[in-house]
Amino acid sequence: MTSKRIRNVVIVGGGTAGWMAAAALTRFLGGTVRTRLVESEQIGTVGVGEATIPQIHHLNAALDIQERDFMAATGGTFKLGIEFVDWNRIGDSYLHSFGTIGYDLGRIPFHHHWLRARTLGEPHSLWRYCLNAAAARDNRFAPVERIGTSPMRGTVYAYHFDASRYATFLRAYAETRGTERLEGRIVGCRQNPETGFVEAVSLEDGRTVEGELFIDCSGFRGLLIEGALQTGYEDWTHWLPCDRAIPVPSANTAAPVRPFTQAIARTAGWQWRIPLQHRTGNGHVFSSAHMTEQDAMDLLLANLEGEALADPRTIRFTTGRRKAFWNRNVVALGLAGGFLEPLESTSIHLIQSGVSRLINHFPDGDFSPADRDEYNRQMTLEFERVRDFIILHYHANSRTDSDFWQDCRAMPVPDTLTAKLDLFRANGRLYTREEDLFADTNWLQVMIGQGIEPGGYHPMADTLEPARLAEFLGHVRTLVDGAARQMPAHADFVRQHCPAPAPG
Repeated sequence: MTSKRIRNVVIVGGGTAGWMAAAALTRFLGGTVRTRLVESEQIGTVGVGEATIPQIHHLNAALDIQERDFMAATGGTFKLGIEFVDWNRIGDSYLHSFGTIGYDLGRIPFHHHWLRARTLGEPHSLWRYCLNAAAARDNRFAPVERIGTSPMRGTVYAYHFDASRYATFLRAYAETRGTERLEGRIVGCRQNPETGFVEAVSLEDGRTVEGELFIDCSGFRGLLIEGALQTGYEDWTHWLPCDRAIPVPSANTAAPVRPFTQAIARTAGWQWRIPLQHRTGNGHVFSSAHMTEQDAMDLLLANLEGEALADPRTIRFTTGRRKAFWNRNVVALGLAGGFLEPLESTSIHLIQSGVSRLINHFPDGDFSPADRDEYNRQMTLEFERVRDFIILHYHANSRTDSDFWQDCRAMPVPDTLTAKLDLFRANGRLYTREEDLFADTNWLQVMIGQGIEPGGYHPMADTLEPARLAEFLGHVRTLVDGAARQMPAHADFVRQHCPAPAPG
């Protein structure tokens, strides 16, 4: 059997998407594939992806990146979850933690025992049974594999880091392993007149860069996937109406360094706070149909915890995805493939997922439609699953203070989300679907946090005597509190484990 192997890959655009793709390709296909990346220093990057989810550990492990090294290089801090403030009602808050909640007993998930206990007068919230939540509450952090000899898993965490420094870190990794970087502004491309496949891109200085497989990391423009191939875009604004983001960094204050992201609901959107070693990342995501840009900027600047370190800038976006992530011989990654607002910190993961799937389905020169179609099917499902999870935060609210929140509550939602909500409201049941990024524990926390109350629980929970149930729940709380108390302050752990080099 013979096969026409692809030898020449061209990545269009840098930033996190471009350099993540370059790093992975040189790591896994460097001996057989020539990888070149074309970017222009004249073109800025969006660079607001400063928070991650725990799946980034898989990427680091695959690339053999040491946590201490990349955290120091990017000014990173640790992330136990996301605190949602004022999302259900003004004055409410909850943590979507990455950690587990209690542990299963009697063949049913822990939360069914907790739901039953509430009917018996249980006074404690769901998060009293979560180590991540207990550590976040006291601004503590340490990697913990397991809580003692119990069945409970320890801390599950991700990272905050400077996105521009992260791209620089990945660039150094990729170039050291053979990626060639070409400086230049792309002004056009050449396509095969019969197949429409992209054969080369043209640079402003007259150079031509030929390739067999092109990876489009050109941001919202989608230089190849849309500009050349006119793939089309599926607009999800009717479900996710926010269409503007205003990021701005601010100076750190003397307050404890939080080991979690904050997402604070505002009148027509929400504000993020992401603590780094050298600054705090902030931004206001909002709906331009419900708030003017100037009002959004004023609201953001009025709610910074430290002095602004740069002038705010507005990023315009349309939430949705390309109708195909892989079209002919072009694969779109990052913003070129689609955009789901950064509410659940999924932007970097979706790049990682796209790169991983591309390597798993890496084509030969014949570009089998079967590889392409399966790649598109998997990526589409994952985007839709994440979309539903983000819609949940907006739709399940009880706020009456603005048209924005009332409109979100009244809007029809995808049937896939409706089915999930109906099942949980009935008897607290959850299920994981194909390509579901978020597990049952993630859905559980957001549903309970947003005020969704199940009408019942699994009948097997009734087999536990009330006294035994109270003893079980008390034991879990003791385990959680004891493990949290043993952790150092988050800021102390960062200073000891991965301090960023001093400026200058």
